[in-house]
Amino acid sequence: MPREASPRARASALRTAAGDPIDPREVSAHLEALGAEEAIAWALATFRPRLRFACSFQKTTSVTIDIVHRLTGGDVGAGFFYLDTDLLFEETYATRDALAARYGVEFERFAPIPLAEQEQLYGDSLWARQPDACCGIRKVEPMRAALRGTDCWVSGIRREDSRTRAGAAKFGWDKRFGLWKLNPLADWTEAEVWDYVNERGVPYNPLHDAGYPSIGCAPCTRPPGAADDARSGRWADAHKTECGLHG
Repeated sequence: MPREASPRARASALRTAAGDPIDPREVSAHLEALGAEEAIAWALATFRPRLRFACSFQKTTSVTIDIVHRLTGGDVGAGFFYLDTDLLFEETYATRDALAARYGVEFERFAPIPLAEQEQLYGDSLWARQPDACCGIRKVEPMRAALRGTDCWVSGIRREDSRTRAGAAKFGWDKRFGLWKLNPLADWTEAEVWDYVNERGVPYNPLHDAGYPSIGCAPCTRPPGAADDARSGRWADAHKTECGLHG
């Protein structure tokens, strides 16, 4: 059996949809100087149709979809997906439906094993006892399925979100999933996100108005304290800051 290529070899061998080689350092430096719309336009031209947009149905998802809708003249097409943990807030599902109606997006759903099966295997409320294990089952594994056959994925993370994301590059090689990753809103401030949403009348998750700056699964998310960062309400009772998708 042939040996699997190293992550570095796979990265250096990866090419655009047109077959052109990509120099990650050169491209990363170039994209750092670009705005979100220009970065997304570059990704669409470079990777489509092997480009996928991860949707958490937070306000950054709303901004990204609106930008793609404008760049494509309304022909958003495929490539938008979400991880349905079966534990999302009802407001999150409602936001999904509002965005689908507004932009004509068909969000592809990726889900883990049913909650009943998880409970049989690991007991009730795994998220409260072993949150890393729960995220691994309900987020990381479905994400691997979602990204299969993809060359680049787009996330909505921002450097302002938390200390763990402060050094996030706009573009780079994602070692965890073995493909490129674009963070077009990495350098956006909270104010810039809201200015875009309000100026364009973009649908957004109403939980943001209820004190939730960052929204995940219902059992593990609560509003943070006034002096805390935006993600401190996620897994607030655990020593955990990320679900494992943005290692």
